[in-house]
Amino acid sequence: MNLFVIRRPSAWASLQELEAAGAKSAKVAKEQMAGTVSWIRSYVVHEPDGRIGTFCIYEAKDGEAIRDHAKRVGMPGEEFYPVADTVIIRNDPMTAAA
Repeated sequence: MNLFVIRRPSAWASLQELEAAGAKSAKVAKEQMAGTVSWIRSYVVHEPDGRIGTFCIYEAKDGEAIRDHAKRVGMPGEEFYPVADTVIIRNDPMTAAA
């Protein structure tokens, strides 16, 4: 498995839409694509257009597995990058800024 960053710009109108997509994403990964795709974490951002976007960290067999997972869930999955290395200065904060 390889590590990828997936950019999903302006994909949701609200945090509620994102939560529903996240639940479906986890279910598809666990029940339909176990051993091929694994969701690690997501960073949720407010886009300039007022919508919600994400930067997601996934382990995946390859880019095609990322595309397939996104298609099954019904969310963007074409903008992704293989991770070359990880530099951790300190752990992520436990709570997000409001």
